[in-house]
Amino acid sequence: MPNLSIALYQPDIAGNTGTIMRLAACLGLVVEVIEPAGFDLSDRNLKRAGMDYLAAVTLRRHLDWPHFEDWRRAAGRRLVLASTKAAGRYTDLAYRADDILLFGRESAGVPDRVHDAADARILIPMQAGQRSINVAMAAAMIAGEALRQTGFGT
Repeated sequence: MPNLSIALYQPDIAGNTGTIMRLAACLGLVVEVIEPAGFDLSDRNLKRAGMDYLAAVTLRRHLDWPHFEDWRRAAGRRLVLASTKAAGRYTDLAYRADDILLFGRESAGVPDRVHDAADARILIPMQAGQRSINVAMAAAMIAGEALRQTGFGT
């Protein structure tokens, strides 16, 4: 069974986080929230986007980046960062069932120290002149590819 996680680095928008949590509940993924978040995790917008699926998701909260990194390294998990600064396409990576798919803040992505800590960096190719895809949509695309490759838990 895959132990795939979607990690959110200091998420800014409760609705996106709720949508990702709903996705994770439906696909059997774990959500890692690296705090501080830009909203209270009990926010009503989070609940509205996640609906009644929030009770079905495994949510791990990490106090901050250093605590998350300590936990990840101790667990021996590979960190895959989705970034507009990456060179490799998300469809070209060979995913592992225990990867952590990391997505940055909607407003600012991730700082260089987080970018540098990633074991792999991937991007979703886009049309020239476009900045980024909504984080929840990007998480769905990349998680879908990772699950396709790792067998959807079968």
